[in-house]
Amino acid sequence: MLRPHHYAVQVIKMQSFRNLLQQKKILLFSRSVFGSRCLSSNVAQRSKLSYYSSSFGPRDRGSEEGSAGWSETSSASASATPWASYKPFTEQLESRGEEEPVEWQEKRASGRGSGSGGDLDEGEDEHEVTTFFDPLEGKMMTIPVVEERDAAVRRQAEKSTCIENSEQKKISGRLQRLGECQSKGFQKNEVSLGTTSIMKRTAGKVKVSWVCENCGGTFGQWWGTCPTCQTVASVKQFIEAEVSRARGAEVSEAAVRSKSWLSPKSGTMVPLSLADVNMGRNQSEWRIPLAGHFGMEVSRVLGGGIVPGSLLLIGGDPGVGKSTLLLQISAILAQGFNFKGPARVVYVSGEESIEQIGNRADRMGITTKDLFLYSSTDVEDILDKVQNPPPQVLIVDSIQTVYLRGVTGSAGNIMQVKECTSAFLRFAKQTNIPVLLIGHVTKTGDIAGPRILEHIVDAVLYMEGERYSSYRLLRSVKNRFGSTDELGVFEMSESGLAAVSNPSEIFLSDNFPDSDVLAGLAIAVVVDGSRTFLIEIQALCVSDPSSVSRYANGIKASRADMIIAVLMKQAGLKLQGNAIFLNVVSGFNLTETAGDLAIAAAICSSFLEFPIPNDIAFIGEVGLGGELRAVPRMDKRVIAVAKLGFKRCIIPKAAERTLTSLNLEITILGCKNLKEVINTVFQPA
Repeated sequence: MLRPHHYAVQVIKMQSFRNLLQQKKILLFSRSVFGSRCLSSNVAQRSKLSYYSSSFGPRDRGSEEGSAGWSETSSASASATPWASYKPFTEQLESRGEEEPVEWQEKRASGRGSGSGGDLDEGEDEHEVTTFFDPLEGKMMTIPVVEERDAAVRRQAEKSTCIENSEQKKISGRLQRLGECQSKGFQKNEVSLGTTSIMKRTAGKVKVSWVCENCGGTFGQWWGTCPTCQTVASVKQFIEAEVSRARGAEVSEAAVRSKSWLSPKSGTMVPLSLADVNMGRNQSEWRIPLAGHFGMEVSRVLGGGIVPGSLLLIGGDPGVGKSTLLLQISAILAQGFNFKGPARVVYVSGEESIEQIGNRADRMGITTKDLFLYSSTDVEDILDKVQNPPPQVLIVDSIQTVYLRGVTGSAGNIMQVKECTSAFLRFAKQTNIPVLLIGHVTKTGDIAGPRILEHIVDAVLYMEGERYSSYRLLRSVKNRFGSTDELGVFEMSESGLAAVSNPSEIFLSDNFPDSDVLAGLAIAVVVDGSRTFLIEIQALCVSDPSSVSRYANGIKASRADMIIAVLMKQAGLKLQGNAIFLNVVSGFNLTETAGDLAIAAAICSSFLEFPIPNDIAFIGEVGLGGELRAVPRMDKRVIAVAKLGFKRCIIPKAAERTLTSLNLEITILGCKNLKEVINTVFQPA
């Protein structure tokens, strides 16, 4: 009796054993043990193979429905022959040492008498038989060899016929689908499903790699943190067929080469010397200028204007104003607000319809006739539509919504973004038409897609702005044709973006304009690119020995803790039992060390409850010893402070000598450390 948990294992073993017995035919008893036929010249004495039913086991041998058995008897000694049983696991016949039961002999005799299993006559056909043990049925099964062979041949023929029919159906189906695809204009690797076409996965090896969304690094396995840029959860799986590595570049290149109006120029390109390239070219008139206050602000960030044949990428958070910025740039070019006159500009959107773009242009007061709108997401279709006549500037909104038909994957994935950008790059270089692209950003603020996207383009601009603020900052992260230190300041209004002429005004407080003094407030002078900003820093010290806490908004917490520790150690201020709050006006993030002195002055003013006069500005870096250190571009900072009407400026003592030759209408006060600053500023009148 098998246990319940052993039954399944035993059944599996029995099935395997039965298959082995059937395949190798090791139990052909008629040949291996007694011979296939035991015939004698004397018909009465020749052996006969009689069939009877016996139980395979000692408990139910007399059962008529037991396992099929065999016994070979002769007519002379039929009752004296002992019977045997076959052991399948030892592959041997085991003699029981007993005579055949009388009831089985009588049953066999009656069967012969009725003609059910009598002797083999001379005229009867003698058949070869096969006897084997079936473990699942628990019986000895005996079947004719001829029937088994016929059945095996018949099964093999049916199997071959089914395989041939299935192969013919597959081939005919493939030919039919290929004919339909060619008749409908699809490529040979595409399959038509209704009104859309999808790529059919090419048979062959598939390459699986892991790509970092932040830095573009490729790895052979998944990493929770990118080993290159240390970004968490940025490594994503990328599956690429073996043929698609070269195919993506071939498709993007074919999308540009297929245009007949591009091929003549691309085929005549030869290496030129530097003198031949610059011969007869006026560098001041080479760029496409942008007129007006708005255009001048954008041109400052670009390095002087738009370079012909360049590929620009503008990124930013959703709703910050990327589409508005490019729509205003296209309006300036189309209206001809420059010395070159009106230009044909094509604005292609994959996110909005032309009616929606027209509504936004009407709200912004744009009514030019040379601005053409088009809505499409197919790169090849876009390049076809802009050829007659070719525009002066092409704008695509956005690169994550367009796709190439020959590249695997949907729009926005790594392969599509890379190859679509490469196609626009080839278009720009061969036609000398600048292309402006809008790029989406991830939740971390980086442009969505592979990092190689920023390496392909010529310039990368980021548009920044606080959610509840109307001011926008446009800064250059990469620029092959200008400086990356420039910064543009705009204000968002109902009619679009407007340039801010005096950026320092947005960072200065408007509270108490008639007051000459205000406690806990100091003015810092910072430089971003070629622009100088005056920002307001606020500090609040509250005596609360029970819970000492520190909060900094717009200032790095580590930097604020360092300045507070220096004030306690080097200046002698007892700030241990005070909760200190720091804030930068208008949401500006202070990253430059030139604002250290203003932070320290604001904390001292709030702690001492001594207001700082509103005509003093602070410039300098604070060291751990309490000393003041000079910062770059001191002259530019002091000149900006003097132009805004400040009367005094606190600077490090080491930088005082370099500013004496400026002859400015401002008093420059040089200090060596924080103690001298406190003694100079916080003196009673």
